[in-house]
Amino acid sequence: MDPALLRERELFKKRALSTPAVEKRHTDSHKRKKPKVDKEGSSGSKHSTESSNGNINIKTSSGYKFGCLAKIVNYMKTRHQNGDTHCLTLEEILDETKLLDISMKQKQWLMTEALVNNPKIDVRDGTYGFKPKYNLKDKKALLRLLDKHDQLGLGGVLLDDVEEGLPNSAKAIKILGDQIIFVTKPDKKKILFYNDKHCQFVVDEEFQKLWRSVPVDSMDEEKIDEYLKKQGISSMQETGPKKVLPVQTRKKQGGRKRHFKTHNNHLAGVLEDYSEGVPVKK
Repeated sequence: MDPALLRERELFKKRALSTPAVEKRHTDSHKRKKPKVDKEGSSGSKHSTESSNGNINIKTSSGYKFGCLAKIVNYMKTRHQNGDTHCLTLEEILDETKLLDISMKQKQWLMTEALVNNPKIDVRDGTYGFKPKYNLKDKKALLRLLDKHDQLGLGGVLLDDVEEGLPNSAKAIKILGDQIIFVTKPDKKKILFYNDKHCQFVVDEEFQKLWRSVPVDSMDEEKIDEYLKKQGISSMQETGPKKVLPVQTRKKQGGRKRHFKTHNNHLAGVLEDYSEGVPVKK
């Protein structure tokens, strides 16, 4: 190697070793964001969208908002079932449900949207009460409701709806006793029916034996219908409204020849057809 280059290389090393090196500290480019203050809330630290460590505050989430609504509706239902049917203001509801730390924005949402549009909440002059499906005051009101359903052929009433609208429903149902009939559905829900004792009568034992002696297990509906016709008895299906058959529209007859109006009839022997070329002269 060239000696001049070697000398320059050695001089460069000496200068590099004699020059002091200062290490620069890298600043954190991702600075922590300051929590946003909720202007509508009473405390910015409680109602901020993000906390100081970057986590989302659960009290500002939609799940917490609808959770508060569900808690209020369940509380109003429970107090109605216990006999407290008078209405409450929003502040009283929040005080009794221990939801005093919600923001003003959530309070406004409850007053203008959530409680007003809820089918289970009754709004009266700025106060709120529970609105059941059947508003029953006592056991007599329940008996009248069941009797009305029986007279109109509406069937029974769900026990859940009765418990929802009748304060102290278990005690009232127990007092009514055999005036009510319970029927359990396949989904385990119970239905209440009015027990009309005027329709109860004693059937003669001989008639019961005759009734039970007729086997119908192996007969389908068509065979039963045929048997009734032979005995001169019409079935219920024939007494109902008859099905109207759809009107059959006539199909258009095909193959008709269309007639076109001809022109220049007076030149019939003069004109020649040139569609296939010039005719050959004979």
